Amino acid sequence: MKRGAIAVLALLAACGGGAPARVDPARYDSFFLWAGVKPPAVLAQAKTLYLLAGEVRRTGGFVSLRAVPRVSHAEVWLVVRTERLDWDAAVTAQVLHELARWQAAGNRMAGLQIDFDSSAKGLEHYAAFLKSLRAKLPPGMKLSITGLMDWSANADPSALASLQGVVDEVVVQSYQGRSTIPGYEGYLAKLARVPVPHKVALVQGGEWREPAALKSDPLFRGYVVFLVNPTEK
Repeated sequence: MKRGAIAVLALLAACGGGAPARVDPARYDSFFLWAGVKPPAVLAQAKTLYLLAGEVRRTGGFVSLRAVPRVSHAEVWLVVRTERLDWDAAVTAQVLHELARWQAAGNRMAGLQIDFDSSAKGLEHYAAFLKSLRAKLPPGMKLSITGLMDWSANADPSALASLQGVVDEVVVQSYQGRSTIPGYEGYLAKLARVPVPHKVALVQGGEWREPAALKSDPLFRGYVVFLVNPTEK
């Protein structure tokens, strides 16, 4: 290789250039495990697990999708995927009952995570739902939510501020389906606008290059890898 070409490659490396890497779960210790995904061996190194427990669908109550786990080596978040926010007392009771069952099984519970695709414009309404739900959580249980990347760019500052004191963390999804969302760098460069502790969720096998802004973001708390079955792309 010619000396000039070597210099160009060195410059690209220094600037973060070149092709993005693929997300290798072996390099991380926090994971999402969804229903239908076979638990991989890498879970043995987990420090934090986000386990999908069930769903609240557009009609009906809470639908369980997982047997009560028994995890001794990692902190556990019970995740509920919801398609609606008009939970009645029965739905809330079902979710809290599931949380109590997981804790009674000896799991080291961090708390409850809500997975809901709120638009940036609907964030204040979502925060009101979360505030009500948090008030019903047992003592010591935290509240986490997943978030969309466009909140950092498009949400009103007052809407983002409405999450303060309500949620303990936001885990921002950088993927859709099984692929990293193009242009994620621009969204995550503004993630510091989210005024509560936040993590970034990466999809296993997805493209990823860490935006420089994350390193200087005082509320950034690391990564969570969304695991997929080996045959899925």
